[in-house]
Order: sequence, then structure tokens, then C-alpha cells
Amino acid sequence: MVHVPQILLRSTEVESSGVLSDIETAVNSAFKPLADFLTDVVFFTIPGWPDGPPFVILWLIVGAAFCTIYFGFVQIRGWRTAFDVVRGKFSSPDDPGEVTHFQAFASALSGTVGLGNIAGVAIAVAIGGPGATFWMILAGLLGMATKFAECTLGVMYRQINEDGTVSGGPFKYLPVAFARFGRLPASALTGIYAVAILFFGVAGGNMFQANQTYMQAVEVTGKADSPLAGDGAGLIFGLILAALVALVIIGGIRSIARVTDKLVPAMAILYVVCCLTVLVVNAGHIPSAITGIFEGAFNPSGVAGGVVGVMIIGMQRAAFSNEAGLGSAAIAHSAVKTRRPVSEGFVALLEPFVDTVIICTMTALTIVVADTAIYAQTREQVAAGESPEVNGVLLTSDAFESVVSWFPLLLAIAVALFAFSTLITWSYYGLKAWEHLFGRSRVSEIIYKSVFCTFTALGCVLTLKQVVNLADSALFICAFVNILALYILVPVIKVEMRQYLADRKSGELLKLGSD
Repeated sequence: MVHVPQILLRSTEVESSGVLSDIETAVNSAFKPLADFLTDVVFFTIPGWPDGPPFVILWLIVGAAFCTIYFGFVQIRGWRTAFDVVRGKFSSPDDPGEVTHFQAFASALSGTVGLGNIAGVAIAVAIGGPGATFWMILAGLLGMATKFAECTLGVMYRQINEDGTVSGGPFKYLPVAFARFGRLPASALTGIYAVAILFFGVAGGNMFQANQTYMQAVEVTGKADSPLAGDGAGLIFGLILAALVALVIIGGIRSIARVTDKLVPAMAILYVVCCLTVLVVNAGHIPSAITGIFEGAFNPSGVAGGVVGVMIIGMQRAAFSNEAGLGSAAIAHSAVKTRRPVSEGFVALLEPFVDTVIICTMTALTIVVADTAIYAQTREQVAAGESPEVNGVLLTSDAFESVVSWFPLLLAIAVALFAFSTLITWSYYGLKAWEHLFGRSRVSEIIYKSVFCTFTALGCVLTLKQVVNLADSALFICAFVNILALYILVPVIKVEMRQYLADRKSGELLKLGSD
């Protein structure tokens, strides 16, 4: 996911002066009280457990564990079905929807695989040690069941519009789940969810991605001496990025899917190959790194809170990364071409595995086995009880550079691809929230896309710490609302799942030529 801890924001601020500095100061001052309030509310800890995890993390993990047990460990039993569906084995071109199963999978994955997989994981391993990786993987595996549930519901209650486009996801299943509470509470909870998604889409899923792409570009082109660091360069960079985003999002989810089904595999392969290169060069250190992951998970040293502390760090990283339980991915998955909603649930459960178990783990292993001076120094500071500031992208870049001097350039390309894919996917999520709040019309859609691209350009100029804090808090408001709806609707999903698996076993799906 796109969330990156505040510790990274502090270490990558852009120095500005004059009018830009005044604007940034004014915006930060305006948003600070609200951002602080929401942060305290959304990320509160259980009374009497000061070193415990934020309640929202427990809420997500407990929800994931519940779905895992309720659906009979579907993330283990459903692998073969998931691969069959994603490659189109049971699909028909006549199925209602806008995109194929693979395109829906790639679009949703592009929204979760972002800078958090590079920077956030690096910070987690630096602060929590190798053991954080174990808990991160465990949380990712549990989150596969949550993704299965919410994306099944996203398709089950979607609406096919007259022009063939789809409106689905939480905006359709939340009112159904909360209808038992009355029309007003159902509308209010769904509205709160829509506002949170819209705000995060514009700020966190847009401005932050643009800002960090610009910062990494400056980093690899000479830092302070970079031609990209001059007056007005950030705005020009932002305008170019906004133009590229506009070219993709004007065509809607079909255009986004055509880009992401090529971009996501390319960027994942590029990044994983770089990580594998580091691992191969440091192959002799891999056994000790794996041993360190297991030992650190249950016997950490120098981590505040001991085992609980490293567990919190790892599970937080997974929750922030794969978005399982937030409902956002269900928006992209609802556009799939299918007549059987649960088929897309099986596709969706693959996302946390790719995002967290593969990509995040590759980042963690790369940093641990490279054991660079920056990483070693950070671990020493943590062991001494200090709270060092860590630049996650720089830590990963340093691990890459320890093998090949020009590898940081490849990391810059990966950062740009990860950020761009997140930008275009969150533009779609924000659009669906906008439509829920303001209705569907061509004029309304143009206004939204214009606003979104404007903020893309601004993201390369301003470092709005309070806006990002507020956006993160708003996103996790979604977790409270979405998980509650899942608890209410899981019986409906289970009925669909049993029937689908029975039809698959009997060969009915193949006979019909449609899932």
C-alpha cells in the first residue's frame, strides 16, 4: 500500500522558500489540529497496554483470522481455483463487466504495490529487525482470506450501468450490510467510507506518490546539484507526470487495465530481479538471514516491547501494504467480466501473497543480507534504545548499490513505475467515491479527473505532512466500516463459495463455458 511512516517524510522533505514555503506552512497549520485528532482516534491503543498495537491493526488482523477460519482456510484450499480463474479457464467474452480477471487482478495489485513495499518494509526491518519479516508474512497470509471476502462482495452487489461501465465495491455492499441498522445509519456509514477513500485517493494515493517519485529522481541525478532541484523544476516534473496520468485515466478502468496488465508484471519483475541479484551475490548470508528472521520474531533484541513490539511492526507493515480489510481493492475487482462473484474472490486472494509474501519479503531479505553500513548503524542505534530516523528508499538503494553501483538508477525506475501504477489505480477508486457522493455524469467525471491531475502536479511541489497524516487516518477509518460489513455478510459469501466449488468439481463451469 501507499502509506509510508512519518519517519520517511521527515527525511525526504523538499526545501522550499518564498511563496511555496508560505503555502506549505499555511496548509500544514490548517490541517494539523484535524490530522492530530484523527490520528489519535483512529490509531488509539488499548487502555492499559501502552506498548500494544493500534486498535485498527488488531481489528484488521482479527477480521482476517476470522475470515480464514470461517472460509476453511480458503487461501490454502483455493490456490488451484484461483490460478484457473485468473488465466480465464472458465471465462466467456459475453460475461458482463469491463475487464478480464487478469486485468482486474493487475489493476488492484497496482494500487497495493507501491512505495510502501520499498520504503515502508525497509523501515520495518531497520527498526524491528529481521524478525518483523516473519510477522509481516503471517499477516499477509491471513489477509488473503479478507481480500477473498471483500472482493466477492464487490462483484456480488455491483451495478452494471447502461453504458456498460460498472459501479461496485464497498459503495454497493456497505448499504446492504448496514440496512438492518436503518436507512440513515447505512447512508451515513457508507458516506463516511466514500469521503475517506476520496480524500486518500487525492492526497495519499496521488500527491504522496508524485512527491516521492520526484524526490527519488532528484536523488539519482545529483541531489542538491541535480537539474531537477532548481526553481520551478518540481512543478514542471509534476505537470509532466500529471499529463501522463491524464492520458491513462481519461479512458476509465478499461484504459487503466490495459496499462496495468503490462506495467505491473514489468515493474514486479524488474524489482524482484534486482533483489535476486543482491541475494545471489550475498548467497552465503542467506541461511543466517533466514535464521535471524525466525529468531528475531520470537527473541528480538533492542526492540521496544520485545516480541510484541516486533510483532506490531511486522503486522503493521503488512496491513499498510496489502490493504486487506480496507475494501479499496474491491472497487477494481468489481469491474471484472464474470457471472459468478466468488470467482473474483479467488483471484483477489492472490494479491496479498504477491504484494506482501513475495515483494515485501524480497525487500526485507535484500536489506538484511546486504547488511550495509547504514542498516548496521540503525540496528546499533535501536539496540541502544535510540529512535533513529530512517529513509526507507535510501536504505533499499544502499543495499542495491552494494552490489552494482548503478543499481540505484534501476530502483529509481522501479519507484517511478510503482508510484505511477498506484496513481492511476487510486484515481479510479477516488472516482467511484466521487460518483457515490455527487452522482454520475460526464461533467462531474471531468471535474474530478481535472482535480486529481492538478493535485498530482502539486504533489511534486509541496511536502504536506499534515495532509498525508490526515489521509492515512482517513483510510483506516475505512477498515472499521468495511470489516464490520464483512462480519454481517460472510454467510452470503459462504453459500456462493460452496455452490461455485461444487460446480467446478462437477465440471459444470467448463460445460457452460462461463464462470
